Amino acid sequence: MKYSILASGSTGNSIYIGTDEYNLLIDAGLSGKKIEMGLEKIGVSPKDIDGILITHEHDDHVKGIGVLARRYQIPIYANAKTFENLPSQIGEIDDSLKRILETGTVKEFGKLQVESFAISHDAAEPVGYVLRKENLKLSVVTDLGYVSQKIKDKIIGSDAYIFEANHDVQMLRMSSYPWSVKQRILSDVGHLSNEASGEALAEIITEVTQKVHLAHLSKENNLIELARLTVKNILEDYGITEEDVKLLDTFPDRPTSLEILDRKKVKFKEILAVK
Repeated sequence: MKYSILASGSTGNSIYIGTDEYNLLIDAGLSGKKIEMGLEKIGVSPKDIDGILITHEHDDHVKGIGVLARRYQIPIYANAKTFENLPSQIGEIDDSLKRILETGTVKEFGKLQVESFAISHDAAEPVGYVLRKENLKLSVVTDLGYVSQKIKDKIIGSDAYIFEANHDVQMLRMSSYPWSVKQRILSDVGHLSNEASGEALAEIITEVTQKVHLAHLSKENNLIELARLTVKNILEDYGITEEDVKLLDTFPDRPTSLEILDRKKVKFKEILAVK
């Protein structure tokens, strides 16, 4: 399994996932042109994308799906409520390109299994995704107000995580955002803070986990270095160091390096996660 976070943040989100058989996107929240450019930077042709999986209908996750679907005849996968609430700005998508993937179901793309799961966010029916290929597991967990035990049970022991660390609480509270917006972000249907991200990760990282990509950082209320340091310090409090798991950055304006996910060579030691 290979992947790259093409862009991540409040200005747009899109993730590339590839195998020998299929090339997929999770979300397309940038312009079609920017997604094409991001794919080209990691050596993938937009013409080779076999499907776009949608997490929810907010503009920073769907902005480019209409253009890409029409231009390359790419199928779009989402649950029914998400399709019903897509913004009109994306334009018409032919019904022949719409694929209903109800929450909690599994879709197979050759040897790659994609399972959606419910998350808590202020959208119609938002989801995260677990992707499995043979003995590998990648979990995509962004845009949620809190990480429930049910979600932790679903994603625990992933080889890699693309995981939200949206804001620093103090920066958010001191920001110029209206109080109503601050309340929404801090609520159970908002976004994960750096601290909440670190605490949740400490419970789901196991000895097979190799990489954590900190994603969906707020442009106004976070810093890449602050997010990484906060999560790093929390994990170290639980005995999890960067020798055990790499903490990696994502960016709002450029793709990450193309990551190749192989099974980690595990030493015989206790599982790191706190259960």
